[in-house]
Amino acid sequence: MFRIDADGKYFQQLNEEIRVAQDSEILVEHCMGQRYIGAGVSGKHLLIRGVPGNDLGCYLDGGTIRVQGNAQDQTGDTMNAGAIVVEGSSGDATGYSMRGGKIFIRGNAGYRVGIHMKAYREHQPLIVVGGETGSFLGEYQAGGTIIVLGLDSGGKIPVGNLSCTGMHGGRMYLRCRELPKDLPAQVKAARASAQDMARIDGFLDDFCRTFGIRKETVLSEPFFVVMPNTSNPYRSLYTFN
Repeated sequence: MFRIDADGKYFQQLNEEIRVAQDSEILVEHCMGQRYIGAGVSGKHLLIRGVPGNDLGCYLDGGTIRVQGNAQDQTGDTMNAGAIVVEGSSGDATGYSMRGGKIFIRGNAGYRVGIHMKAYREHQPLIVVGGETGSFLGEYQAGGTIIVLGLDSGGKIPVGNLSCTGMHGGRMYLRCRELPKDLPAQVKAARASAQDMARIDGFLDDFCRTFGIRKETVLSEPFFVVMPNTSNPYRSLYTFN
């Protein structure tokens, strides 16, 4: 594994060293806030020790990134393919405009997770958050799957206010005993059926395997599934409809 010491390095220098490295396996140590790490990477596998800055893995195109720590805002911004795994928590706008691949967060994530997330044919993005998220989860979600497990929440609602605002595609799964009270009229929500759970069974297997979590623990609380009930969430705002 090729080792890069990020201590004191400006983000452009660090990212250039990653880009030109001949090895596909790269260890980045002493990371402290450098932005754009792994931007557009494909075919490389980064292990990061420390705290990467904003836009970690933006435009990721098939590589993998694992963070042994926390990540900041906009992790996986507009990523196309590959995987990002964060062993701690992630900041706001995780998965912003994500178009493919997967993001696994073991801890919590901030506001606007999955905003503008979209899918196209075989490109079906996935975000799984093991803890809780802030407000505006799945804002304008147009495709893909978001799962929030609230593993340390004791069954209480693991999301903030105004989830699914403007949602018009994809699915969201919430592991909790009751739904948020402020879901918008543009979505429909219900207890997840056996068929719904079958859709995410492989995702849960993958998440549990990644972080060494017992699947029985994950399945010990009920799940709800949230979907859009219209492809045009703003129809009621038009003068003519």
